[in-house]
Amino acid sequence: MYNILFIFGAFVIAVILGMLFIPKILLVSHKKRLFDMPNERKMHSTPIPRLGGVSFFPVMLISFASIVGLRYYLGFPLESLPPHETLCEFLFLTVGCMLLFLVGAMDDLIGVGYRSKFLVQIIAAILLVVSGDWFNFFDGLFGIYSIPAYVGMPFTVLVVVYIINALNLIDGIDGLASGLSCVALAALSIMFIGRCEYIYATLAMATLGILIPFWFYNVFGNAMRGHKLFMGDTGSLTIGFILSFLVIRLSKIDTSQPVETTDTNMILAFATLFVPMIDVVRVVLHRVRKGRNPFLPDKNHFHHKLLRIGMGNHKALVSILIVSAFFIGLDALLVDKMDVTLLLLLDIVIWTVIQLRLNHLLAIIEKRK
Repeated sequence: MYNILFIFGAFVIAVILGMLFIPKILLVSHKKRLFDMPNERKMHSTPIPRLGGVSFFPVMLISFASIVGLRYYLGFPLESLPPHETLCEFLFLTVGCMLLFLVGAMDDLIGVGYRSKFLVQIIAAILLVVSGDWFNFFDGLFGIYSIPAYVGMPFTVLVVVYIINALNLIDGIDGLASGLSCVALAALSIMFIGRCEYIYATLAMATLGILIPFWFYNVFGNAMRGHKLFMGDTGSLTIGFILSFLVIRLSKIDTSQPVETTDTNMILAFATLFVPMIDVVRVVLHRVRKGRNPFLPDKNHFHHKLLRIGMGNHKALVSILIVSAFFIGLDALLVDKMDVTLLLLLDIVIWTVIQLRLNHLLAIIEKRK
């Protein structure tokens, strides 16, 4: 019971700090005129501060470190990996987060080239691998179980960069990236609690705690009164990195213990981010099929389709969050009842049916015009 109280404590501290810091960030942004300016590609029509993500990493670190320190001070040590492995893991995580935080802040303030951001993402991903966190087990996906280091390590770097950018690219309407992150973090924290890995659940809940107040400002803040803000690259890069770490940690197995071929952690870990990850794949494939540059932006994301069929921003947001929660719930329900490869294919089929239905509705709307 005390483990849950400490985890909830990290969440509460993060929420309180977010409520204190975010209004100050808004004030500084308006005084210094640090805005995300509207253009033809963006949904907003008024300048809006984009430094909300500046609060994410510091608040998460303060909340997480204070609770972990308090546990040890009060005599409630965490049952996890050996202390030296845990320390190494979180030190490298902190370094990676700080690198992404700094490059994201520079991009939000003065602009940074995509090559530089991409390089820092790779370095941060390599830091996770160096700390010992890399995919070493595929849960039987496509008949693959244990995988060697020379495959798992580069695959991990690729996945980390993929998740970071998927979260960044899907942030097209208010509250979408932060909302999907909240859903993923809540699910991941429950999974870690179920595995009695409380240190990772604490990290997930501390991160969730800072996202909650930001989400309300982002979704319900009045732009005309100066109460609205975006997370910017500072937020999307750091949150994407933390989510990547948690997904890897949940998917990883202890090779010193007997391996159960029925282990299902990887498919559940990726289910928490299924919507942003699969949407990026669909959009890139669509651009390639149309002969366009796959890296140039367009308006073919999931949320763009929902807006074009007549949904408002809030209704589209809620719909996507429900879809994300549906895939997590579906996979959690069926993961012990069917082969993980078939489960992944089922997810893809359901996603494809949703997209085909939206395409059909859009075709009808176009004909009426």
